[in-house]
Amino acid sequence: MDVLWLIIVTVIGGAIIGTLGKMVAPGDRDKIPFWLTVVCGIVGMLVGSYLYWWLFGHNNGSFDGHEATPTNATNGIDWLRHLWQVAAAAVTVMVAAVATGRSR
Repeated sequence: MDVLWLIIVTVIGGAIIGTLGKMVAPGDRDKIPFWLTVVCGIVGMLVGSYLYWWLFGHNNGSFDGHEATPTNATNGIDWLRHLWQVAAAAVTVMVAAVATGRSR
């Protein structure tokens, strides 16, 4: 059951992060299909989380009885990590639009 929830959260999170990434990407990026937006969002979630972790989160001490991890580096909501995810998704959307020839 844990794997099912992981898949559900990943797809929903990918749709949200991908849509936000599409909105902040410069230019006309609305021509890529929704499934590609979700894939870009999932890639943005992964890349953004690990990039944030590598730059800022790896040296956080333990809190709430556990060590900091790439998916949970602070107490509460990791707003900065989510901003990094949206930025990574925006870059991924731009790359996907150029790679599929749908950037104009």
